[in-house]
Amino acid sequence: MSSNTTSTTPKGEQKTTTSTTTTSTRPPLYETDEVKSYYYPEREADLTEVRTGYSIWRNNTFRTVILSVIPIIIFNIVYVYNNFSVLVGVYDKFQQMMVKEFKEKEDPTFIYIMLGLSLLTVLLIQLVISVFMSKKSRPVYLVDFSVFQPPDSNKITHDFFMEHTKRVGWFKEESVEFQSKVIYRTGLGNETYFPSGITLEKPDMSIQSAREEADQVLSGCLDALFAKTKLKPTDIDILIVNCSLFNPTPSLAAMMMNKYKMRHDVLSYNLSGMGCSAGVISIDLAKQLLQVHKNSIAVVLSTENITQNWYKGNERSMLVSNTLFRMGGAAIMLSNKPKYYWTGKYRLVSSVRVTKSHLDKSYNAVYQMEDSEGNRGVRLANGKELMSVVGDALKTNLTILGPMVLPWSEQFRFFVNLCYRRMINPKYPSYVPDFKKAFQHYCIHAGGRAVIDGLEENFKLSEYDVEPSRATLYRYGNTSSSSIWYELNFIEKQHHVKGGEKVWQLAFGSGFKCNSAVWQALRDI
Repeated sequence: MSSNTTSTTPKGEQKTTTSTTTTSTRPPLYETDEVKSYYYPEREADLTEVRTGYSIWRNNTFRTVILSVIPIIIFNIVYVYNNFSVLVGVYDKFQQMMVKEFKEKEDPTFIYIMLGLSLLTVLLIQLVISVFMSKKSRPVYLVDFSVFQPPDSNKITHDFFMEHTKRVGWFKEESVEFQSKVIYRTGLGNETYFPSGITLEKPDMSIQSAREEADQVLSGCLDALFAKTKLKPTDIDILIVNCSLFNPTPSLAAMMMNKYKMRHDVLSYNLSGMGCSAGVISIDLAKQLLQVHKNSIAVVLSTENITQNWYKGNERSMLVSNTLFRMGGAAIMLSNKPKYYWTGKYRLVSSVRVTKSHLDKSYNAVYQMEDSEGNRGVRLANGKELMSVVGDALKTNLTILGPMVLPWSEQFRFFVNLCYRRMINPKYPSYVPDFKKAFQHYCIHAGGRAVIDGLEENFKLSEYDVEPSRATLYRYGNTSSSSIWYELNFIEKQHHVKGGEKVWQLAFGSGFKCNSAVWQALRDI
């Protein structure tokens, strides 16, 4: 099936400008002193966050104790009912033995030690069983995915962007100059993509134009997914679509169901307003649903709509998004069917969602609003404040994620450091676990050059580790929730993934949210 596109495009000669030096000689958007340490703030690890990371084990331990005690109680009740006299005899002999031990030995320490060791053995058995049970949830397999590759008719250069910005007549001279400076500092390359409605001489930002963009992107990546997997629309049991800023009625999920004539009993969900991290939220939602619905196939569609969200005002904090965000999308096929263990690409190891919406600073960091002239846009907090919010959310996410993915050696060091800081020296530096021991590949949300630089510096990542993020930002811009899938696509094609290796997807979004997903490759890719 083909997707609908509009025919008007930027002039060809404006799109052929080369991109050899557009980003390499420009300073970063945020100064270094604003980025340096905010990604892992020097605050004490919250014990609530630590407990959350170990909650699966704790809950399974309690469940295991109950499950193991119940049969013992039932057995004893039955045994007592049928052999009461024998039980009384055994009890008398045990009592006589204990009395004899206490009488013969002045110091009953040995007995206490044996009882303590017995109790410790039982607890260790319970821990092993609980760890085993924590891994027994129904597996979720990533069968395959596809990303939207926009046609050349949607391609724009920096020159076209600036000329178009001047031509539309919405912006003051200082606003045009500001965007001209920022566009070269964001890390975007000279060939990214805009929806056709915006590139018209008189931009069309209507609902119909926005629907056309959504249809073009979602249909494009969904058609590619069908071609890859031989999946039919009628095979889909669960459909999840996330688009933060465009939420029409009927929904985008309904639009896809109508276009592809999916079954009437498909479980469809349409997520909006959840920012750039909504892609991981959709994956987590699919995971929860696949724990309940056996032998099911879920398809997740992640995108952001640009047509109605090109800011037309002159507030600097709202103009930055014009220079960063570009069109894009991804389609992901998930399933819990056992056969996909052999044919799928990845298994979902864990997913962690963190929101800091209860904090005013975090809630207001990325905020959609109208300026004083009634122009709608998204306001971003200043660099230092935004980095502080990002760092706080990231630390909470990693504190919870750590117990699920880190090797025992790193967990032990973190625990010892935490106890030392709590009990002896609160000023002692906190230990930052080495997450490079847990992951081999990284899909860091391509939110901008400062985001990538900050994570690279604070987690001591190499250029190779962050190359997928930089390349995605340069080639496609910030495509919001779908950026982590463009990065995984880059990793598969350029770095390759070996069976057993783990991929970490990390995304930030309004609210403020920090969400992550960890995948393990089922085979060489």
